[in-house]
Amino acid sequence: MRRAVTLLGATGSIGASALDVIARHPDRFTVAALAAHRNGDRLAELCRRFRPALAAIGDAQAARALARTLAAEAVPTRVVAGADGLIEAATLPGADTVLAAIVGAAGLPATLAAAQAGKRILLANKEALVIGGALFMAAVAAGGATLLPIDSEHNAVGQCLPPQPRGDAAPPAGVRRIMLTASGGPFHPRPDVDFDSVTPVQACAHPTWTMGRKISVDSATMMNKGLEVIEAHWLFGLPAAAIDVVVHRQSIVHSLVEYVDGSVLAQLSHPDMRTPIAQALAAPERIESGVAALDVARLSALTFEAPDRRRFPCIDLAYAALAADAAAPIALNAANEVAVAAFLNGDARFSDIPRICERVLERRDTRPVAALADALAIDAHARSLAQALLATSDSPKTFVAARAAPPDTLAPLSPDL
Repeated sequence: MRRAVTLLGATGSIGASALDVIARHPDRFTVAALAAHRNGDRLAELCRRFRPALAAIGDAQAARALARTLAAEAVPTRVVAGADGLIEAATLPGADTVLAAIVGAAGLPATLAAAQAGKRILLANKEALVIGGALFMAAVAAGGATLLPIDSEHNAVGQCLPPQPRGDAAPPAGVRRIMLTASGGPFHPRPDVDFDSVTPVQACAHPTWTMGRKISVDSATMMNKGLEVIEAHWLFGLPAAAIDVVVHRQSIVHSLVEYVDGSVLAQLSHPDMRTPIAQALAAPERIESGVAALDVARLSALTFEAPDRRRFPCIDLAYAALAADAAAPIALNAANEVAVAAFLNGDARFSDIPRICERVLERRDTRPVAALADALAIDAHARSLAQALLATSDSPKTFVAARAAPPDTLAPLSPDL
């Protein structure tokens, strides 16, 4: 069957990987809709190449410019804008598969709409579950949607678990725990690093993955692994006590599942997002992804160690949020997004990120989350609180001084980031 795919987040690194896989299989996949935040030039290039029926872009001015460009070139793609445009793309009747790769909370409404519409959802936007939690899983069940994770770690876990009946939210039988692997980012093996002086270039220099700047910083703080713990809880129905994090520097083993009989199953591949994307796009079949075969005979040693939770407190903040209430993960994610943006803009220190997140968790709005409006209100309150906390700190002055310090030996920013 030829699948029609909507891609939310088409101009990011996940979007590029997905479109590469799709382009390799024109007999299997067609692009129904493309969506981006504001990169209209790149979206225009993709519309010329893939000729989708619909293009959605968050910024209204960029949408008008895109529509003029495509009309002048006779590209048969209709352009829509804003949050409503993203939802229209996510629920397009002509698409059966929605790949959700919009970074951050901004992707939640459209991804939730896709679930309500019963789409086959390939989920890269972990915030849909970190923020949406029970609301999102209820929408998946009520809409009859299919949910397939394409984060490399959760995709790996899914491949190592026994098949589950559709709609069964019970923990998988016989599983003792899952282990989410983490590269540790650029700093885990560097106990000498002064987190007050880390620059965005250093934080974004990921040792194994090519990613966008925000998720690269999340990897450097290890907040991404904390958020993945929350995501894994909702995806696989396991309690926090059955979800562990292990540092695996080589990024070859993408996660492991331990069974009660002592068996441990793992999924291995090169650190390339095209592998989990291809697996989810074609499931239950297998297709070529463009990723080179893994030559296990030539692998160096594969190492595993416990994360340093003292130096990387974001992991424990996520566990604490998961144990607290439905509002806590929402507040944690919002505070992190604000703090990371401030750090990337030079308005905060790297060390401010966990500090701001912890203080926002302590002061969060604790209302029950009965509807999307509740989640969005908690998110807005947490963002406002994080911004206020940043405004009253001395981070900007301290960080500007740190940026002026002599460069150290950390790797430079990849040109792909």
